[in-house]
Amino acid sequence: MSESKLGGRFPFRGTSLAVHRIGYGAMQLAGPGVWGPPKDPNGAVAVLREAVAAGVNHIDTSDYYGPHVTNQIIRQALHPYPAGLVIVTKLGGRRPPDKSWQPAISPAELTAGVHDNLRNLGLDTLDIVNYRVMGSGHGPADGSIAEQVTVLADLRRQGLIRHIGLSNITAAQLAEAQAITEIVCVQNNYNLAHRHDDALIDDLARQGIAYVPFFPLGGFTPLQSSTLSDVAGRLGTTPMQVALAWLLHRSPNILLIPGTSSLAHLRENLAAGQLPLSSETLAELDGIAAEAAVER
Repeated sequence: MSESKLGGRFPFRGTSLAVHRIGYGAMQLAGPGVWGPPKDPNGAVAVLREAVAAGVNHIDTSDYYGPHVTNQIIRQALHPYPAGLVIVTKLGGRRPPDKSWQPAISPAELTAGVHDNLRNLGLDTLDIVNYRVMGSGHGPADGSIAEQVTVLADLRRQGLIRHIGLSNITAAQLAEAQAITEIVCVQNNYNLAHRHDDALIDDLARQGIAYVPFFPLGGFTPLQSSTLSDVAGRLGTTPMQVALAWLLHRSPNILLIPGTSSLAHLRENLAAGQLPLSSETLAELDGIAAEAAVER
């Protein structure tokens, strides 16, 4: 699949890394509830291999998915990794035996998390590590992240991390982190119906920093909109493809990491990069956020 069909190319500022704008999120490769092995391990390997064969060179993961499961599947499917593949992982959480999601933010926990990722991915250095703030629900929580970012900056100086990003953060936390080290990407909750980060996205675009929406299709509560369905019907495509294409049009610094364990859904997600949206259609889709606000 050509570069243009995957949304074009984005270079991470101040790095030698560049990725196609449609990538792949590995969270769904684990079992139900992002816990344990998948029901179809061979199918998970096949999805990863097809994604990379189609030109995907940006994979988002974490060693607390499973835990350890998704990274081990990535290694099984793709190691030794092809040139140009950028694997982005994240720290800040852990999965105890009760399957809950808990913070893991002490210097010792963050350092151990880096080594877990290195071991399970079979790497000597991690391309990009996001520090994820474990807030309430799926939104950021206020508070200083200086200690955690300082730990990652030290691990970068040790050569274990190449670059640092942030996840689930506020604009104030971004500024705090940038005073400590260079930040190459931000990963927050954002989609057609959840647009609280519009100003942040525009600010990051001016700085040349990538913005990576998690839950680009609504996450555990999939996007549902009569407008979205109507547009998809007119274009002869699916609502989810329209939602992904809108994100690509929203700003050139937006990178997509839709996840799936299905080859059919993978192909649908990748095809979103070829979906043209007129200015009239974009304006129509922009109204979905207002609809969602009224419904809430």
